Amino acid sequence: MQEQEKKKRSVDFALKASWLAIAKMYNLLGEKHGITHSTGFVLLNINQEEGTPATKIAPLMGMEARSLTRILKSMEKEGLILRQADGKDRRKVMICLTQEGRIRREAARQAVKTFNQQIVAQIEPEKLEHFFEVVQIINQTTDKNLSAEGNFVEVVRNKVEESLNQRVELKK
Repeated sequence: MQEQEKKKRSVDFALKASWLAIAKMYNLLGEKHGITHSTGFVLLNINQEEGTPATKIAPLMGMEARSLTRILKSMEKEGLILRQADGKDRRKVMICLTQEGRIRREAARQAVKTFNQQIVAQIEPEKLEHFFEVVQIINQTTDKNLSAEGNFVEVVRNKVEESLNQRVELKK
């Protein structure tokens, strides 16, 4: 198998390439509605009625809080969201949608819904179920590798050393 084909058969390469293609598609569509892929994703993760605590949005999206802060500032400037103190706990900041935010959220929702319908129409239910099982295993493996119990970093470090040592031996 050629090098390029090997890359395409790599799980992380396939996921990243697919995600980039999806993001590009959503960004192109979002231009017509004044939102980016990231903005749409945030809008979809805000409760329309009560708002959502700022601290809950980043974990829902698998993002770092720093990245989300920049997006929220931009969304606030555009008039898509408001920050409000929680009525019960003044320490909490709730992110609430404005009327314009609700309109753009609906555009994002329809885009996601339509894309999912297109995919579901092309894939047999059994294959789709397998896909979600595989994604769950990928997420569990990633979580384990990020946790203290996972020795992923150590295993990779050892493999790098081993590979470098082999190269040195070959040059001798």
